Amino acid sequence: MDTVQTIDAIPAGENRPAVAAPTAPAVPVKTWVAVIGATLGAFMAVLNIQIVNASLADIQGGIGAGIDDGGWIATSYLIAEIVVIPLSGWLAQVFSIRIYLLTNAFLFLVFSAACAVAQDLPQMIALRAVQGFTGGVLIPMAFTLIITLLPKTKQPIGQALFAISATFAPAIGPTIGGYLTENWGWQYIFYVNVVPGAVMIGMLYFSLESTPMRLSLLRDGDWPGIVTMAIGLSALQTVLEEGNKDDWFGSPLIVRFAVIAATALPLFVIIELTSKKPLLNLRLLFRRSFGFGVLANFLLGVALYGSVYILPVYLSRIQGYNSEQIGAVLAWTGLPQLVLIPLVPRLMKLVDPRIMISVGFALFAASNFMNIYMTNDYAADQLFWPNVVRAVGQALMFAPLSAVATAGIEPQNAGSASALFNMMRQLGGAIGIAALQTLLTKREQYHSNVLSPSVSMLEQATRSRLDQLTDYFMNHGVIDRVDAAHRAYVAIGKVIQKQAFILAFSDTFYALGAALIIAMLAGLMLKKPDHVNAGGAH
Repeated sequence: MDTVQTIDAIPAGENRPAVAAPTAPAVPVKTWVAVIGATLGAFMAVLNIQIVNASLADIQGGIGAGIDDGGWIATSYLIAEIVVIPLSGWLAQVFSIRIYLLTNAFLFLVFSAACAVAQDLPQMIALRAVQGFTGGVLIPMAFTLIITLLPKTKQPIGQALFAISATFAPAIGPTIGGYLTENWGWQYIFYVNVVPGAVMIGMLYFSLESTPMRLSLLRDGDWPGIVTMAIGLSALQTVLEEGNKDDWFGSPLIVRFAVIAATALPLFVIIELTSKKPLLNLRLLFRRSFGFGVLANFLLGVALYGSVYILPVYLSRIQGYNSEQIGAVLAWTGLPQLVLIPLVPRLMKLVDPRIMISVGFALFAASNFMNIYMTNDYAADQLFWPNVVRAVGQALMFAPLSAVATAGIEPQNAGSASALFNMMRQLGGAIGIAALQTLLTKREQYHSNVLSPSVSMLEQATRSRLDQLTDYFMNHGVIDRVDAAHRAYVAIGKVIQKQAFILAFSDTFYALGAALIIAMLAGLMLKKPDHVNAGGAH
């Protein structure tokens, strides 16, 4: 019986004893050092997805990779990261959290630096895969430490720290990557990990307690689940990353990988639901708050990584921005979060966290809907307020979502909960980017087909414009009038294509906004956790 219930049980006529206000349990300094060090690692692991994407063209040129093959520089990292996230909870039990986390943190730094000296595409792909495998460990382990080491009343602070890695890192990645690439060279996007990585290792070495390894768990591991999961997720990620480029199921390779994924992943689910010692406790998804929380987090991944993909493509293709200019625009999707996220734990004590989640998703959705009427002049100035609104929404939403979704998760299920929650966000990002690539292609084709008939030679305005352009080219060095007329036709075709692309980009933002509305509805389905007003959600 808690203090309030005890006081209420005393008859009204009797003296009530003075009761000291309950105090939150003190958290040892070492615990905070461990949590901060782990979240710093998660920040770097997530940052390395977007920081490389922003400079992919420069990396391709530096190592002699083609435009199509260069995509594997990003894909190899994502595949390895998504595969290792579900394994991390179990491997941490096998090798102990201290050894497992420190080893992977050290290897992450080594292979980050190695990527900077890669000589060709095969080397870069291999190094990025190992970097992703070691970096992927840092994301769920930080989340696990937050929900196992911190008391319930302090977990909102830990979740706010983790939010910086989950939502701020993807937003600021292109900014950092663009600046380093334009001013120092693409190699420095890998070297940038060294100093904060060394700080992270020092913090983890100081704070994590030594516990014995349990190598006997390897013998009893859920190997059928591990194998089917690794094969299924790798195949699915390959389909998502390469499908649009290879015309999806028009490619025999994509069809083969799709069949593998469609076979292995359902088999993995069956194994996990029937195994006595499953790799992941999928039954957690049937809990109301965790299940709807994972759904909302999946859709957050779709919108978070999808928007970070779409905006640079738009600014580069339509407005001709370079990496540094793109980074300056996207900075406003991240910088306001640094101000707001530290305030979120205090706000969670005053406001139902489900309201914060819903408002956050609503603002994020609104920021996308603000971009659905794009024009040829839609650039940095027009994107400023949508980006700020998005930043506010992301800051309000993630920590409460994490806290409410994991409320009541038992310590023995913390590894599974962390793996599922973080894996689904990353997988949502992969699916979101693939879907947006396809949507952009299809809608550009649709808008081109709609616009082209309106530019008819039967129209006087079209003939006048062709004559003007022909005269322009004749006055600027083109001698042959037939050649000038041909260039005029090409110029008009490019105008039509550009306008079709702008309309297609508007459609992608509409789709992102719709996904976030569904996420908001999922957030409304969460259960209100206990003791919210006493000390924050948990």
